[in-house]
Amino acid sequence: MKPSRALLMAGILGISGVALGAFGAHALRAQLTELGTRDRWETAVHYHLLHAVAIFAAAIFLEVRTGSSAAARRIGWGVRWWLTGVVLFSGSLYCLALKAPTWLGASTAPLGGISFLIGWGCVIAAALDVDVEKK
Repeated sequence: MKPSRALLMAGILGISGVALGAFGAHALRAQLTELGTRDRWETAVHYHLLHAVAIFAAAIFLEVRTGSSAAARRIGWGVRWWLTGVVLFSGSLYCLALKAPTWLGASTAPLGGISFLIGWGCVIAAALDVDVEKK
């Protein structure tokens, strides 16, 4: 994955995460409070922004780690999995906070959480690859 692509993803996730956080805190505050779903919205924003920062860090790693090293490839896959996690996990929580059908969360939130875990597993694998490459 090109560093610029990861950086673009981080920027898009960062700006959309901040915007959705502000939207939930201001424009939707009364509705989310009335529905009792502010915590869902806040959890979605939390994971959304956390993974935007993780992808930003991955972009820096990819810029420093030029070439097609195994570690860089694994980080690239981690970025893809994190993006998938944000779409599925945070996306389903945003929808559930606005009272979407519960089957949506039951099907997409676990898949999003698994996507996050796979992404972090890719980071672990990349760390092991870096150690092997140094030897």
